[in-house]
Amino acid sequence: MSTDRTPRRRARLALAAAITAAAALTAPVSQAAPAAVEKPSPGAPGLGDPMFPLDGNGGYRVDRYYLDFDWQAPKTPFEATTTIRARSTQALSRFNLDFGGNTLHDVTVNGTAAGTSRAGDELTVTPKSPIAKGSSFTVKVTYTADPTQTRHRDDAIEDYGWIPTPDGTVVYPQPNGARLIFPANDHPSQRAPITFRITTPGDRTAVANGKLVSRVARPDGRVQWTYDSEQPLSTQLVQLAVGKFRLVDSEGPGGLPLRDVVPDALVEPTAEYRKLTPDHLKWLEEKLGPYPFNRYGLLVGDTDLGVALETQTLSLVPKADLLGTKVDAERNMVHELTHQWFGDSVALKSWSDLWLSEGHARFYEREYSEQHGGDSFEAAMKTAYQNHDIWRRDFGAPAEPTEPNLFKRMRYDGSALVLYALREEVGDATFQKIERAWVSGFKDRTASTQQFIDLASKAAGKDLSDFLRPWLYGPKTPPMPGHPDWVVDPAS
Repeated sequence: MSTDRTPRRRARLALAAAITAAAALTAPVSQAAPAAVEKPSPGAPGLGDPMFPLDGNGGYRVDRYYLDFDWQAPKTPFEATTTIRARSTQALSRFNLDFGGNTLHDVTVNGTAAGTSRAGDELTVTPKSPIAKGSSFTVKVTYTADPTQTRHRDDAIEDYGWIPTPDGTVVYPQPNGARLIFPANDHPSQRAPITFRITTPGDRTAVANGKLVSRVARPDGRVQWTYDSEQPLSTQLVQLAVGKFRLVDSEGPGGLPLRDVVPDALVEPTAEYRKLTPDHLKWLEEKLGPYPFNRYGLLVGDTDLGVALETQTLSLVPKADLLGTKVDAERNMVHELTHQWFGDSVALKSWSDLWLSEGHARFYEREYSEQHGGDSFEAAMKTAYQNHDIWRRDFGAPAEPTEPNLFKRMRYDGSALVLYALREEVGDATFQKIERAWVSGFKDRTASTQQFIDLASKAAGKDLSDFLRPWLYGPKTPPMPGHPDWVVDPAS
């Protein structure tokens, strides 16, 4: 064996490597074509919902709202700022916010003044520079808020927007009144967490959805209250109230924090019924599984408005509901609490899906009431069945509402009847399986009627489309399973 073969071979390999490297450095470089840059275009002024086509906006998603309100006195305008942190879903030349009434001052995008125009409830914002697709951006809107703004509907909603009280205000944003409170992406499918910072006189208390983060007394005698919604919520579920309130803390099942917000004069008169909330939670958790949020409570509305509302984690309940009979009080309390699962945690994909929210709330309200001294659930459903064709004609089928009839009787007892029919068809055990799968599978998400049909079919182990679709759509009410004697009045 020669002793010099390995060094010579190493030298030849090194020389070849050097030549190859030099060739690579001097060879023409093949470059990939640059990715196409999306041309900026306007975000859609609405999401095209059949009920409210201009509600919501296209081209971006809100990550968080920050509401800063310098509240002064009942029915008195005050200075307000809404800051929106968002992310674009397209390259934006301009975008819209839903914003009704109020006096607009300035709008900035990423700290730079932006152009604006207003038409109806649409605030169009044109940033100085276009926003690239997938970019985070911040919008700051300053305005004078008008806490006297209300609108009216000729259905179960009645008046909505800012609702005055003797010493303050509550808000009733359903269906699309949040825009009277702050500029927003105002559609139930558009969910985002909210930070509330509300400054009040020293003798007033401010409350909002979620957790009280801080209460800071200022040198001028005013107080700043900061709340964090903790979880995303739809704008129709926002609550922000100011008044001479007492905060009454207690615990629900499993140590769940409970916080009732009660006008001073109504603390004792409403105490008996408010103390029933832990029982209501326990009953519903046995049906549906764990309560979906971190806390709950009642806001007692010192107003003449006769409508309760499922504002997330803090249901607004008019004082009249808590000063009447126990049966009536519990029906309304259980109804709004049920919404925390149906409509709040599992949000609506479109307003046509409202039956899923109101139908479930009415279903469990009536079931609870029957078990606690109220009317017969079956008798109520038989009456609803009798009227169903007439309601279909006048108000639209359960999942086919028209805008003027959105909150009419069909979305309540008429929609609970669909769930009653489903339970009769599949049996109680399978029905409970469907319900639990729905609230757990779509927790903190939006969901549609078709998704409910699909999930119900999967949970039941058979296709329920041919059963559920005639109940939810169309002009005629199907036969009620298990009740061949039930008769529908004709709709002439």
